[in-house]
Amino acid sequence: MRLTLKHQVILAPTVVLLLMGGLLGFLQYNYWDLSLKRQESKNLGTVFISLAEAELTIQRMHSLVMRLRGDHLADTRCLAEMDGLIYRLEGATGRIVELLPLPDRSRALIRQSVSDLDPEYGFDVERINGAIAMLRPELSTLSSIVQAKREKLRNVHRQDIDELVEHTAFVSIVVLGTAIGFGLLLSLSLGRSLLGRIKKLSDSAGRIAGGDLTPPKAPAHVRDELDELALSINSMTDRLIRVVGTEKLLEGAEDERRRIAMDIHDQTLSDLASVLRDVQALKGEESVQPKVHQLEDDLQRAIANLREVMDNLHPQTLDILGLGPALESHLEGHLAKDELPEYHLYISPKIETAGLSKSVQLALYRIAVEAIHNVIRHAKASRYEINLDRREDCLLLSVEDNGTGFDTETVAISGHRGLYNIRERATAIGATVQWGSSRFTTGTRFELILPLPSKETA
Repeated sequence: MRLTLKHQVILAPTVVLLLMGGLLGFLQYNYWDLSLKRQESKNLGTVFISLAEAELTIQRMHSLVMRLRGDHLADTRCLAEMDGLIYRLEGATGRIVELLPLPDRSRALIRQSVSDLDPEYGFDVERINGAIAMLRPELSTLSSIVQAKREKLRNVHRQDIDELVEHTAFVSIVVLGTAIGFGLLLSLSLGRSLLGRIKKLSDSAGRIAGGDLTPPKAPAHVRDELDELALSINSMTDRLIRVVGTEKLLEGAEDERRRIAMDIHDQTLSDLASVLRDVQALKGEESVQPKVHQLEDDLQRAIANLREVMDNLHPQTLDILGLGPALESHLEGHLAKDELPEYHLYISPKIETAGLSKSVQLALYRIAVEAIHNVIRHAKASRYEINLDRREDCLLLSVEDNGTGFDTETVAISGHRGLYNIRERATAIGATVQWGSSRFTTGTRFELILPLPSKETA
């Protein structure tokens, strides 16, 4: 089962909270049951008091009826008191009927008796005494039943409270202990697993940063974000190996170019110059003079060609004056000809403050020369522009022409060596390249963007 890193982190607290929620539900259920029994006990108490009130009221009514029975003249105060007593009796019996579950017969008897006791239906002593005689035994029976229920409920309530406290304490201790123990075990297990995997990734990243380009083992199955990170580090390490290999290959090639150029300068040019001096010494002899002039021209041309080869192998201007003057020298020395397209070169003065290393300058020089020569060879352009500028935290190199343009995807698929070299050299120095439409009506715009270190742009 796949769990994301976030879910693994919150798994242990979630389990603990679920167990605590179950405990709270258990406690709530027990207290709810207890509250029902408390309400029942309260209702029985109210019924018991109402029964006692009804019994006292009936006794008082019976006493008044006996007084009025011997007095043929009705006492107004006694009648008023009877009205008050019947009102109290109706309230007491109403609470009894409402709170106490009674058979239908008992309900009907109580209501009928209370109705017969009401003076509004006439002061009939026989009727009132008959109603009292029917109601008092019923109330006495109900009082005995309620008293027995109260005693039973009081005992049960006391036992329930004791059991509730005991069970609650026991269950709480068990659930809390289980929740804490399980949460700790789960946290330690997941934490140890996650920290172990993070440490492996950290060690791998440290080794890679230290120069050991051994990629971490790619996970067989991607389960969470750490596996995705391990897969990304593995992929990035493979890319870094290729980039470093390409960079070292390019550096080795440039070193070899520099060595060859030095050998040509120190040995071959020196030998040719010595031969040239010997040939020039023969100018005084009339018989060989025409041939000497021809040899001298050939040697001068050979020396010039060798110097051009040396400059192509490794431009000395780049080492001495820098990137801008080297590009300007190349354009003026090789491409400022009438039969070649017109060009415009702009080099920002900010380039001198960019702090570019020799290897980066050489890569930019090679890329710019390759892009320019692509314009000369393939674009069929009459004009092109070269811009080398610094914009905040990046360096921008662009070569733009008004030629026929080309489909970069098609050319890339066909394996064009020049574009491949440009991409590889750009990747080696951490730059990005792209080709797009020119600002001219037709043509192509080549653009290279090289991020600069933040300390350089501060």
